[in-house]
Amino acid sequence: MTYTYQDVSRTLCPTHPAGQAPPSDQLMFIDIASMAPSSVEYELIVTRLLNFELQTGVPLNFSASPSQPQYFLYTFPEGVNSVMIKVRSAETFPCTVVSVQDIACPVYDLDHNVEFNGVYQSMTKKAAITIQRKDFPKGQFYIVFVIKPEDYACGGTVPAASVGKMLLSAGNHTWNLKRVKHIEVNIIQSINNSVYIHATLLCFLFFLIFYFGAFLVFFVDHFRRQKKGLDLAESPDEGEGTVAASHPIATSTPEGSSYGAIDESRKRPGKFVPPIPRPRVYSDSSMDEESDFDGIPEMDSDKNVMRAKTFLYVSDLSVKDRRTISKKYKIYLWNIITIAVFYALPVVQLVITYQTVVNVTGNQDICYYNFLCALPLGVLSAFNNILSNMGHVMLGFLFLLIVLRRDLLHRSLLRGKDVYALEYGIPKHFGLFYTMGIALTMEGVLSACYHVCPNYSNFQFDTSFMYMIAGLCMLKLYQTRHPDINASAYAAYASFALIIFLAVIGVVFGKDNWWFWVFFSVIHVVGSLALSTHIYYMGRFKIDVSNADFGIFRRIFQILYTDCMQQCTHPMYMDRMILLVVGNIVNWFFAIFGLVYRPRDFASYILGIFICNLLLYLAFYIIMKLRSAERIRPLPLFCIVATAGVWAAALYFFFQTLSSWEETPAQSREKNRECTLMHFYDDHDIWHFLSATAMFFSFLVLLTLDDDLDEVRRDKIPVF
Repeated sequence: MTYTYQDVSRTLCPTHPAGQAPPSDQLMFIDIASMAPSSVEYELIVTRLLNFELQTGVPLNFSASPSQPQYFLYTFPEGVNSVMIKVRSAETFPCTVVSVQDIACPVYDLDHNVEFNGVYQSMTKKAAITIQRKDFPKGQFYIVFVIKPEDYACGGTVPAASVGKMLLSAGNHTWNLKRVKHIEVNIIQSINNSVYIHATLLCFLFFLIFYFGAFLVFFVDHFRRQKKGLDLAESPDEGEGTVAASHPIATSTPEGSSYGAIDESRKRPGKFVPPIPRPRVYSDSSMDEESDFDGIPEMDSDKNVMRAKTFLYVSDLSVKDRRTISKKYKIYLWNIITIAVFYALPVVQLVITYQTVVNVTGNQDICYYNFLCALPLGVLSAFNNILSNMGHVMLGFLFLLIVLRRDLLHRSLLRGKDVYALEYGIPKHFGLFYTMGIALTMEGVLSACYHVCPNYSNFQFDTSFMYMIAGLCMLKLYQTRHPDINASAYAAYASFALIIFLAVIGVVFGKDNWWFWVFFSVIHVVGSLALSTHIYYMGRFKIDVSNADFGIFRRIFQILYTDCMQQCTHPMYMDRMILLVVGNIVNWFFAIFGLVYRPRDFASYILGIFICNLLLYLAFYIIMKLRSAERIRPLPLFCIVATAGVWAAALYFFFQTLSSWEETPAQSREKNRECTLMHFYDDHDIWHFLSATAMFFSFLVLLTLDDDLDEVRRDKIPVF
């Protein structure tokens, strides 16, 4: 496409910038050339620019075109070390390049050389560049505006609204479109160092409040335990030999019974204490602690009979050796530490390289910041976006301290052979909780790395541990009442790896490829059905591949016919069936939605699937807990309310899109907005604050939800 221009103009580079007296006489040569086959008439006009030097806080409006680039001079006022250049235009096209160059001649103000020097951005409606005085030793710089002859760099060619303005010349078939851009430029002073200090202190102070609250709860709990111990010691009825001070009631088993010998020191004088039915304890004969299968066929048979009961209790699913199960769950912790180290090191190296390239080349189209609130510090272009991730790190470390304290208290009770720690309440395995704390901390680290230079190539840094956090929460919720049959660490992390791989493939190839969405939807539906089958049958539905024959399909059909057809109205496990039916409906809806609409942000689409499944399972768990006449204590109730409220506020700020690496850099800048909090943090920074807080409260919900069962026998705690 060829455009015609009636006017051509260039601003001559001043050999003596403002503030210096020019010589009285200057010699100038102007050469004019044309490739026209015949003579061309022209008029040469030399004019003096009256608004060549820009002033701080004074907007300037002007027009530019591909044949008439413009540039202006700016001088730092005394005492000003940083300024922000804000450029606006009411027109999306034509595409424009805004460049900031040092004082030198020649000025690079043509399409083919504007990117040779200085800092530059492509622009449609908005552009913003923060300039620091230290980068321009002379205290002056030029702001250059070059209109591109084509619009592909900004995400288009010719805007549809401009088609009516086109005139087709019948002689040479040339599109005649006036590519004129009306621009407003305004230079304002950036925030000073005190704002950096106050905003940083606010960030740390906000999250230190959680530390203060946690230590206050620790102190109150410690005081309560001490007081309970003194009350027990002074009570004449429970005087000698009672159980650990944390539990006022102790139970024992009749001597000679199959449940074990009676402990005389744990009797309660004058009161009958019912025996605790102790389930048969299996000790895994295999050295493979990650196996979900017992090594002896008799064990497997007994296990299947137990799990096939219509009404299951926690005692039925906590029959394996406690130490073996604890080691199994601690493998989650050591694996995620290994993954975090090997994942984070190349990430840090890569983002440092990205930031170096941006600083050296001056190409600010590489990173997708909210440039209207991208506050630099040192070599970092958006320090505020990095600092706001500190909440994930601080709250992740605080959660690890909370879990460690609970773990140490539980170990002390086990060493004292406290019957409540051994036979009452939900079996306590802290490996997954430690893993969740590490995952939250690493989410902050990797999100900070991503925001060093957010772009299309490193989006997975910000989402990988989000998938893992959602998956680990679901595993922990399931493990609470199914301690013996939870997934192995290796299988879980392999599943996370597959999901991250699909996320990468979906972002790279899934935008316009219908076959990918068909493939993903099939995997999604089949995976949901397979997982539902495993959950419904408590891991007892297995297919022996080594003996596969045509009879295997007949057996599958018989099982499906028996359980799905004959028992459709009255399934054996009604509660589980309701959960799985609703869960499959939700997942099929996601699969159909993805297949029909093919959302561009595939990473957020997968994350939405994870979060919806987690919320569905958590809601089911709380409903079943209340249905079972269990109560929710004040602390977990407060955490549930806080989680709901903070997540609602966090999602509001999450959907305030400020940039998008799915579009061109110029289109992304159209979404940029000013800082919201303290002239330092934008909406996405607030999302970081609130999402870290919401995840911390979510973890506390899982940690404290079943505290009311600590004095309930395990053979009275239902499985759901």
